[in-house]
Amino acid sequence: MPDASHTVLITGVGLVSSLGEGVEAHVSRLRDTTTPQPRIEADRFAPYLVHPLPEIDWSRQIAKKGDQRQMETWQKIGVYAAGLALEDAGIPAEESVRSGVDMIVAAGGGERDPAVDALVMARARGLDDPRPLMNELLSSELRPTLFLAQLSNLMAGNISIVHKVTGSSRTFMGEEGAGVSAVQVGAARVRAGQSRICLVGGAFSAERKDLLLNYELAGMLLREGWQPVSARRGGNGGLVPGSMGAFLVLESAESAAERGATAYGAVRFVAGDRGRPEGMAERLGTMIEESGAIADETLVLSGATGLADDMVRETQALAPRLNEVPVRAVANLVGHGFEAQFPASIALGAICLSRGILPLPAGGGEERPADFAPRSVVVTSHGHRRGEGVCVLDTTAR
Repeated sequence: MPDASHTVLITGVGLVSSLGEGVEAHVSRLRDTTTPQPRIEADRFAPYLVHPLPEIDWSRQIAKKGDQRQMETWQKIGVYAAGLALEDAGIPAEESVRSGVDMIVAAGGGERDPAVDALVMARARGLDDPRPLMNELLSSELRPTLFLAQLSNLMAGNISIVHKVTGSSRTFMGEEGAGVSAVQVGAARVRAGQSRICLVGGAFSAERKDLLLNYELAGMLLREGWQPVSARRGGNGGLVPGSMGAFLVLESAESAAERGATAYGAVRFVAGDRGRPEGMAERLGTMIEESGAIADETLVLSGATGLADDMVRETQALAPRLNEVPVRAVANLVGHGFEAQFPASIALGAICLSRGILPLPAGGGEERPADFAPRSVVVTSHGHRRGEGVCVLDTTAR
């Protein structure tokens, strides 16, 4: 990342996950003095597991019922989390103020209509040529707005409408890599002085049969009951999707000072890369080296998915520079959220940094115990296929 004169601060965090909604709910869970137990839905999608959404009153951030009705769940999660972030940053809701807020969103495609999918499969079973029937059902049964609702940039559009964020806007697609790019570009714009305040984040709805089918067909889902990420090796590997929404308010130090805003910490480095899985350790290691991260009073929040060899490769990447640093797998707490995973991990890192929290290790004995208040957090991202990232946060006093 090129040098520039503007320090990038995180002044707002909006986080929704299976652990709850908002900063304080996550602080409570992160400070749990017993081995934290994730919230798992094991019955509704058996034999597969998901980290489900908590109960949410959408009207707290999306006041109009009409707005809620036209959004799919993944959009509502994102719009809700964005509202939490803006509120947390203390940015007034007046359009005259929020028109100066830029936005970068990481988003996937829209949700399918599972009832129509099931109807097509049921009626087409046994037909020699099911295509005429499929065309008839798809033209008559799908609601007219389905394909419009699948547009990935509708999350950004709804955030603009609901929260009056009308500065520049862009949307990235590409699963984990989209989340990395969103944060990387947002931080770069603030650092370069192209943006004073940038709302960055994404959302993911895990409780979808169509997505679970996709991941199962690729052999990616954990099936043998929940276990910590570090224990998912060899034939026991697999990811557990998690519903989540995470947005960050990235702001220049000058803008934050003018507003009297309090920062969670500074974003010192963000980078992303992509390539074949077997080269992941080298790519992550290069980014960690370039970041200048040091081991002193540092916590690593790992984006390991739970697929076989994730943690092994990450350990290889960390060894030269951060070998003795405690590592905590974010997926143990909230599952894996694809586009939203990197923003959510950074949100958790910002909370740990500002509150002096070092989460207890997950059960299983693989995560190293430690007892200190972190002054630096290294956040990693792993693509379930491709796409890695590294972000370094530290206290603004450094």
